[in-house]
Amino acid sequence: QVQLVESGGGLVQPGGSLRLSCAASGVIFSPNTMGWYRQAPGKQRELVASITSGGSTNYADSVKGRFTISRDEAKNTVYLQMNSLKPEDTAVYYCHCTVVVAGREYDYWGQGTQVTVSS
Repeated sequence: QVQLVESGGGLVQPGGSLRLSCAASGVIFSPNTMGWYRQAPGKQRELVASITSGGSTNYADSVKGRFTISRDEAKNTVYLQMNSLKPEDTAVYYCHCTVVVAGREYDYWGQGTQVTVSS
């Protein structure tokens, strides 16, 4: 059973920084893609950033140049460095990964961590 455990959320002032971490446990095969989604109140969940096992990254336009995603393959951990935070970044951030087993792809989600950007 794959579990994703997130940490690093909290309250920060506009312009500040936070670093989110997500560790995958119970993984037999290294996750294919790992990433972060977020969901603000009244809005749909949206992709923030993702990174493949080969290191290719993808970012939402709204976070390009401010957020950086990275991963530690040995630890099955993905990080999201968030700089120059804005109030509109306030949301619950969810870790996500895909694992391919015998040609079939499985999706896993973390429980979510709250990020609040406010003065």
